Amino acid sequence: MDAALRSLLDWYAEMGVDVPKVAPAKPVRRSLVKSKPDNAASPSASPIEPPAKPATDLSKIKTLADLHAVMNDFDAGVLGDGARQVVFSRGNPDADLMVIGEAPGRDEDIQGKPFVGRSGQLLDRMLAAIALGEEDFYVTNVVNWRPPKNRNPTKPEIDMCLPFLERHIALAKPKVLLLVGGISMSALTGVTGIMKNHGQWHDVTMDGTTYPALPLYHPAFLLRRPELKKDAWRDLLVLREKLLSL
Repeated sequence: MDAALRSLLDWYAEMGVDVPKVAPAKPVRRSLVKSKPDNAASPSASPIEPPAKPATDLSKIKTLADLHAVMNDFDAGVLGDGARQVVFSRGNPDADLMVIGEAPGRDEDIQGKPFVGRSGQLLDRMLAAIALGEEDFYVTNVVNWRPPKNRNPTKPEIDMCLPFLERHIALAKPKVLLLVGGISMSALTGVTGIMKNHGQWHDVTMDGTTYPALPLYHPAFLLRRPELKKDAWRDLLVLREKLLSL
């Protein structure tokens, strides 16, 4: 057991959570595909409505690399004005599990990868607690440009980015979606209220394919509300059960 996993399990024990023995994860036999570097921009302070949809016919894009390139060239309006680059993905695009966060923060904007700051480190530890390493999941966001001053993305900004996300999911072909945070949950399921809906499965249908999707508290929220870590642990076990059933 690695140090990060041991540390997280000790942490859960301190919170009063009964920690079961975790079976090893099924090996991922598909190869890890590294993403190309991204270029994008983050928004400025005033919420100017961005373009309604990309001009490119995204259905003609056949690879993740091509999707990444199209997003690099896309005029994201306010979201493109201040961000350093597109924050596209990290992890294994061939994994069964696709993790979808909300929007990049400062660290993600700098590195061009989602969930690499403090919240991302906690997310990795949480997934490691159910025996998932980085080759066992693939991470992206609903919004791929950093909103100005780390504000929440607006509805028009989310609507602008959703066609990219839908194509991203179609190309990655995951078997399970993990929706991290209330914005991700609402954008893909239409339901609101992460406190009521975390840990409950929803069906997300895109382009004729239905994906089981599980909302999870955002790690940044858990850092502010540590008393909810017990609920997060139970939700992770629900996720683990689903993955083992595939």
